[in-house]
Amino acid sequence: MSESDAKWACEYCTYENYPSSIKCTMCRGPKPFVSEDIYRLHGSDDKLTSNAAGPCDNKSKRKWLCEACTFTNPSREQMCQQCGASQAVSANNLHEHIQPLKISSQHSDLAQSLSRSRNNSPPTITNLENSRRTQGKWICVLCTYENWPKTKKCAMCGAVSSHRPQASSLILPSPDRDNESEKNRTSPNILESAQTPNNLENERKARHLRRNADWNWLNACIGVIEGDPNPVEAYLASGGNPARTLTASEVAILNRSSAFDVGHTLVHLAIRFQREDLLAVLLSQIEGSGSGVKRVPSYVAPDLAADIRRHFAASLRQRKGNFPCNFVTDFPTFALPAEVEELPGTVQEQLFNELLDKDAQCQLESEPAVINWSLELTVRLGSRLYALWNRSAGDCLLDSVMQATWGVFDRDNTLRRALAESLSQSGHMFYPRWKEYEASQASFLQYSLDEAQWEEDWTSLLSLASQPGTSLEQLHVFTLAHILRRPIIVYGVKYVKSFRGEALGYARFEGVYLPLLWEQSFCVRTPIALGYTRGHFSALVPLEPYSRLDTRPSTQHSNIGADQLQSTFLPLMDRDRKLLPIHFLTESELGREETILRQWLDVCETEGGILVAQQLLHKRPLLVAQMVEEWLNHYRRLIQMTSAPFARPIPIQDYLSEYDTDDE
Repeated sequence: MSESDAKWACEYCTYENYPSSIKCTMCRGPKPFVSEDIYRLHGSDDKLTSNAAGPCDNKSKRKWLCEACTFTNPSREQMCQQCGASQAVSANNLHEHIQPLKISSQHSDLAQSLSRSRNNSPPTITNLENSRRTQGKWICVLCTYENWPKTKKCAMCGAVSSHRPQASSLILPSPDRDNESEKNRTSPNILESAQTPNNLENERKARHLRRNADWNWLNACIGVIEGDPNPVEAYLASGGNPARTLTASEVAILNRSSAFDVGHTLVHLAIRFQREDLLAVLLSQIEGSGSGVKRVPSYVAPDLAADIRRHFAASLRQRKGNFPCNFVTDFPTFALPAEVEELPGTVQEQLFNELLDKDAQCQLESEPAVINWSLELTVRLGSRLYALWNRSAGDCLLDSVMQATWGVFDRDNTLRRALAESLSQSGHMFYPRWKEYEASQASFLQYSLDEAQWEEDWTSLLSLASQPGTSLEQLHVFTLAHILRRPIIVYGVKYVKSFRGEALGYARFEGVYLPLLWEQSFCVRTPIALGYTRGHFSALVPLEPYSRLDTRPSTQHSNIGADQLQSTFLPLMDRDRKLLPIHFLTESELGREETILRQWLDVCETEGGILVAQQLLHKRPLLVAQMVEEWLNHYRRLIQMTSAPFARPIPIQDYLSEYDTDDE
């Protein structure tokens, strides 16, 4: 077969092409299938003429070839039946896309260009744009709709505008156009990938941070949020710093922006998520109050402590009449059990380390001593006072009052609500006495306030009483004495000092607070004792002796009940033998302090000449007795551990409490 015989003829323009060509060199038409009789074009002049006119004359016989899969589709199909690709716009089907468009006489230039396309003269984008350059519009290549120049996309079909001066690619399929289309399709992805951060690099850095992170510390942070004390105790037991702060990389590792912030410590997290039991452990570590673990009776027996708080809430009443103040119906006084002295020295030392506030005890006993300064009281009369540890989050006054009476904390804010309600509803009774007392103190310091300032200060005091976690003032102690219906004696430092030991100001809390607005017959004469150090209150409780001492000071009021165990004695003088001040006395009551004390307290005088108040210790309420017994049993078990044949060391800082729960 000769070379001319091997050529194939284009069925559109009859141009003879070499066998290796897959498209017509002249019109870029597709090569027909081999199964077709390509030599039929040379059979006769009639057939040749008919085929030359070809697809434009006979719609029923015309087919189009899919450029994606080379499948031959009927002319009526706009998409390939084999692969679903759209029919390409070429010279042979261009008239179908522009057929719906009505070309008027004024568009002669465009009509001529379209007529040239029927004569196998392919139109270009440049020609189409030049035909409309005078009008300023651009023609969509896909649907031939005329769009205004400012339009970015075709208003008819949504195709992107190709109206650019440099655009000169053919509408007909061509290798150059295919390459340009491929470049346009890939260039946005390249740009997008250049602007997108390198995820692989970020993941590599994240793995490096996780691998080198201190997971003991991070687990402690997670444990605070979830209320799990185990990781927190493990971190502290390994020597971890409770004041450590979170860094930006650690916050990124934890990946909980709603919970963790840069600069937060375990204390911040415990306050934010109200983990008060963990907060107690952390604060004890930071403040350095002896052992890092605190084990008060309410922590050892949380269920009983909750029952005690509910019982206290049920015992609150409100007085009817002109003075609607809240008051309690029970008058317990908490004291350390005498069985503590039976414990071995090591266990007893651990008990006091986990129970007492060593910092407060040291400050109150240091020179000049505020408590336990008389050997006659501490040794001979067995009236040594111990400062119990409590929370340091602003509720220390309420906690200390509850500890001095019931041995628990005011975790439910029951006492705070009673305080706020009493000041709010009985303000007309408290306000005149408070104002007169504060005015006398102000005149002593040579300054005065106008009425607006008095009202502003009073409003501030009411607001403090109603907000949990806020520090309280002298007025609140005075109000608590009315709620408890008993005197409150505060032994406090004279001056508030800085951490350098410098005096910052005069501390005015020390003194006696009496329920002066009640009738004396409505109140009890047994006081409770509180200690005040730098911005912190502590409950001061005695240790119960086994039996009464034979030598007792005589009392003016000796009403000893059958359930009374013994008495302790609280000094009404400081170590300089100066009488403690009585707060909120009116001008008519000044100068009669000792007489007033004897009216409200069982006052007696020791052989050494110390004026003291008798504190009667009655039998504990059943719930309190059970709580104290469970607390003692914990330390009794430690004795069994040390006396067993294979003795184990006493754990001191390994854990907070094996009974610790979310309730306490």
